[in-house]
Amino acid sequence: MECPHLNSNVCVVVDPSKFPNGSPSSWCCGDCRSNKSPWVCLTCLNVHCGRYVNGHAKKHYEETQGPAASQKKCDKLDREKTQHCVCMDCCSYSTFCYRCDEFVVNDTKLGHLQKVREHLQSLENVTLSDRKRKLLENSPLDSKLFKDESGIPSLGATGLRNLGNTCFMNAILQSLSNIEQFSCYFKELPAVALRSGKTAGRRMYHTRSQGDSSVSLVEEFRKTLCSLWQGSQTAFSPDALFYVIWKIMPSFRGYQQQDAHEFMRYLLDHLHRELQGSRNGAHRSPVSADTIKAEDKCWVNGTSTVVTSIFGGILQSEVNCLICGTESRKLDPFLDMSLDIPRQFRIKRSKDQEPGPTCTLRDCLRSFTELEELDETELYMCHKCKKRQKSTKKFWVQKLPKVLCLHLKRFHWTAYLRNKVDTYVEFPMRGLDMRGYLLDPDSALRQNCLYDLAAVVVHHGSGVGSGHYTAYGSHEGRWYHFNDSTVTLTDEAAVRKAKAYILFYVAQTEMGTGTEMGAAQATGQTGTGSETGIGLEAAVDTGSDSGLGGSSGPEESSGSDPTLQVSVGRPSD
Repeated sequence: MECPHLNSNVCVVVDPSKFPNGSPSSWCCGDCRSNKSPWVCLTCLNVHCGRYVNGHAKKHYEETQGPAASQKKCDKLDREKTQHCVCMDCCSYSTFCYRCDEFVVNDTKLGHLQKVREHLQSLENVTLSDRKRKLLENSPLDSKLFKDESGIPSLGATGLRNLGNTCFMNAILQSLSNIEQFSCYFKELPAVALRSGKTAGRRMYHTRSQGDSSVSLVEEFRKTLCSLWQGSQTAFSPDALFYVIWKIMPSFRGYQQQDAHEFMRYLLDHLHRELQGSRNGAHRSPVSADTIKAEDKCWVNGTSTVVTSIFGGILQSEVNCLICGTESRKLDPFLDMSLDIPRQFRIKRSKDQEPGPTCTLRDCLRSFTELEELDETELYMCHKCKKRQKSTKKFWVQKLPKVLCLHLKRFHWTAYLRNKVDTYVEFPMRGLDMRGYLLDPDSALRQNCLYDLAAVVVHHGSGVGSGHYTAYGSHEGRWYHFNDSTVTLTDEAAVRKAKAYILFYVAQTEMGTGTEMGAAQATGQTGTGSETGIGLEAAVDTGSDSGLGGSSGPEESSGSDPTLQVSVGRPSD
């Protein structure tokens, strides 16, 4: 269903004299003068801020609705012509109708929306050209702005506006945008309209929701990534993406602070599931299942996507009964690994005490893979003993991913409180060697075990429900700090000092372009794991310490089906 209110509410004519001066993305709200998330009314061309700032655009619509609904029908028809219900985002050029309470996918017969988009883009381009020219004229030779091959200072880095405690989302989006092979894949996808073959090739700027199932997360994610690093604006407002996330991920509705790791898991899960149903996003493994070892088939059976192809790895868990010696093994796919910070590094010391040893990422990996004797609360059912017995458990990495995502478990429950582990963890910038954690040492010859850091997510503050998220990312050999709409050039020394929450490492031989990824061998679809032994129940804990508690009702639980939310880690102590 298309918006039926365009013809009666879109009254603009693309006349430069009627539009405000300057860059559309920096236009100010007529009420509060804020330049965050400006929206222009397509009836009167007044500019107001979005609902995530002070909501003056919606207030403008409400104030122009006219008399009450009890008025005569003729009055009602007159009011419909001046309801000012259609507005356009001055940053993303998406269109929203307040009467439909939806984003708009169609256009008027005369193509008014497209003409307005083109005009706003031309105004933005003129402003950008003027900015570059002035910077080139005024910048000293030692300017911190780096230059491209043409010698013109590059303004490529683009921030993401905070829509109301959405720093958790911004940090993850900026990090993923710096995983080159991952982001390039999405940026090279055609728009939804072109993929579906509808509307005669006309580009659709938004996918109208016919219930949650028709909302395209892939499309909004693609458009957001395309808006980053193009240099057309200093900050992009991801309103449309946030709106889709609200639709399909009910647990993230509202404006309270959320956990970045949990959001990342849900985001990758939903991207994977949507791509599975797309001919462009899904591809069958080119390798015959007959030529693959049985324990690897859990990655090959089914449809692979860019998510599993890049982030997907396989762990093997081994559990041994300490009474009869029965051994059980299980394979589990993962998209990220949740690592405990060892207890000995969490001890708080007074100012008078000497500082203890520095915790390293290798300490966390060693703690994750070392042999562990399970306590009384985690007894496994031994099928040979036919009762729950004491046992040991150990993790091995059976297959390494192309991008290794490591989540440091900084939030732990103590009694009724959730405290943050603020311990600094030293991590390598390049050359992270994973050979010592492989199940088969000989496989190190077939797998690339060396990784370089690509992005870091940092949590600032004392609790998961509060504080602030920022991210560091490496782009074309330079490091940037992403703090919502602010992006600053930084160096490796600053990155090394960060108290990392999530680390993204890229395999050294996989640092090529994202176009190479499209032809990469599919690693398959995740499953529940396949038992290769008998005896103990060797289930890998797929829970995460980063969640904000269980769903509060059936609506939320139905929107969080953990099809691919595979985050492997030991239970928190």
